[in-house]
Amino acid sequence: MPAALASPELCITTVRTLAIDAVQKANSGHPGAPMGLAPLAWRLWTGPMRHAPADPAWPDRDRFVLSAGHASMLLYAMLHVTGYDLPLAELERFRQWGSATPGHPERGETPGVEVTTGPLGQGFANAVGLALAERMLAERYNRPGHEVVDHRTWTICSDGDLMEGISHEAASLAGFLGLERLIAVYDDNHVSLDGPTALSFREDVPARFAAYGWRVMRIDDGNDLAEIDRVLAAAAEPDGRPTLVACRTHIGFGSPNKQDSSKAHGSPLGEEEVRLTKRAYGWPEDAQFRIPDEVAAWREELRGRGRALVAAWDERMAAYADDHPDLAAEMVRTLAGRLPAGAFDDLPRWPAGEKLATRVASGAALNAIAARVPELVGGAADLASSTNTTITGGGDVTPGSFAGRNLHFGVREHAMGAIVNGMAAHGGLRPFGSTFLTFSDYMRNPIRMASMMHLGVIHVFTHDSVGLGEDGPTHQPVEQVASLRAIPGMVVIRPGDPNETAAAWRVAVERTDGPTLLVLTRQGLPAIDGPADVARGAYVLEPGDDCILMATGSELQVALAAREALAAEGVAARVVSMPSWELFARQDRAYRDTVLPPGITARVAVEALSPFGWDRWTGTAGEIVAIDRFGASAPGPEVMRRLGITPEAVADAARRVLGRA
Repeated sequence: MPAALASPELCITTVRTLAIDAVQKANSGHPGAPMGLAPLAWRLWTGPMRHAPADPAWPDRDRFVLSAGHASMLLYAMLHVTGYDLPLAELERFRQWGSATPGHPERGETPGVEVTTGPLGQGFANAVGLALAERMLAERYNRPGHEVVDHRTWTICSDGDLMEGISHEAASLAGFLGLERLIAVYDDNHVSLDGPTALSFREDVPARFAAYGWRVMRIDDGNDLAEIDRVLAAAAEPDGRPTLVACRTHIGFGSPNKQDSSKAHGSPLGEEEVRLTKRAYGWPEDAQFRIPDEVAAWREELRGRGRALVAAWDERMAAYADDHPDLAAEMVRTLAGRLPAGAFDDLPRWPAGEKLATRVASGAALNAIAARVPELVGGAADLASSTNTTITGGGDVTPGSFAGRNLHFGVREHAMGAIVNGMAAHGGLRPFGSTFLTFSDYMRNPIRMASMMHLGVIHVFTHDSVGLGEDGPTHQPVEQVASLRAIPGMVVIRPGDPNETAAAWRVAVERTDGPTLLVLTRQGLPAIDGPADVARGAYVLEPGDDCILMATGSELQVALAAREALAAEGVAARVVSMPSWELFARQDRAYRDTVLPPGITARVAVEALSPFGWDRWTGTAGEIVAIDRFGASAPGPEVMRRLGITPEAVADAARRVLGRA
């Protein structure tokens, strides 16, 4: 006979002790927040949150984000006791090599984890992106009598999350747009790592969120189950605004000597304190990773509830497909991440010599693809007119209206990066963001997190070098591309002409295993009559066997001009366009050797950016013509000339590596 279902109190104590035991065994982690949040988490996961433990990828599930990712054992304990495929043995291997329970939640490592949350504030902004994607897809696909996209996004965030600037940016945009399916629970425990939050933080958080346009609710006692139930039920009912639930909890709840102290935040309780805490809970003091049978019975109960939700949605989808077959087919395709046939049939091609900035060519390519790929959506951090990232005729996403395809992120680069990540993690959309390359510094963490999560987001970074000119060194990127190339899994593409730019967009849209960054010029570049083989990362643009001139972006023209100068001296210089190091590095050795023959050691690279990393391709015998200082405010051609990015400098470098200087 199946065990009776345990009382909420017994389940909550089980969650608390699982967190305590896992952190203690690992001798590392954060036990305090899970101990304080366990009642809220239990009532949420067994109450208003609609999810399917046996089918964690069910498209219409509510999304849950633990933005306070350091409290990961709360999430892992909840996943286990509610029926997800996370065995108890994995909880016992918390924070160990190869376990499914890493120190902070990681997408793809653990069933039920939606996004990777580590740096505080990232998860909160991801949740805004998840909620935005839900509203955009609901507007696109729902029809009267057919609510096939109908879910919420829940996030738990900490004081630290809400101190971070990214949360301010994201909360402001969420309130402006009216993301009513977003509910953030603020773990108001008055403690951070160094001590009480009063050391650095005393603002009225609920008042701040109300000013952003959020609905604010309060749970005065994070252990009062009736109050939790009442407030969460009310929060689940939308009213046109996102909702903040400020929940007063006690970090390290039940620990006789560490409750309400930073000592419970980021360290194990210690063996003696563990025993004292379990005694206070009425729990067997020496029991470790104990799950009573009646608590374990909840696993099948909640799996059954989830199966019922999925079955009901499948019925709704079948009826929807009967009434709206084209929309249903498109929705299934986009959720599966498949592109439509002919997605790139209209990509533009420019005749040799036609001159335009690669940012302008990018806008043309974007619109050619967007006309055939309706899931391609995105926008800019208040720079769409400069980055050329408006989808013509796509309409704008505005407060309470989500049918458009153009997003206005405002001057919020950091939040834009993380929101786009959340949209990609949701599924059903191919999102992009854009700004000037120098401002990518503001969004480095979400770019890194996108790569860690293998999200196929696209970022369009324009004004890509000192060649932009008069705006001066604050706006002239130098070191950014080298830094971005260093991120594992990243693909950076710096096309050298309009046709490479169109090909770069194709690569970006086809990629689904990580982010792609398009690095584009402000200044005009002539189209080249070449293969534009961007997908292979590098290719031979002009033949030659005496030396190799490698270039990206606008400096491809510099290399071509240097080749002509060398040819007049009888030197046959090969010009290699190398728009993407990463794509080239992924090619097999045979192809790489046809582009950069090992026997040709006389090599010169030219790029109007930092030289860092180019020696990988030039070798120790080569030279790099690049910039190792900040730029200056002057017309772009003059800045380039004064900083040595000229055909003459490249030709001189070639003469030196050939021993002809």
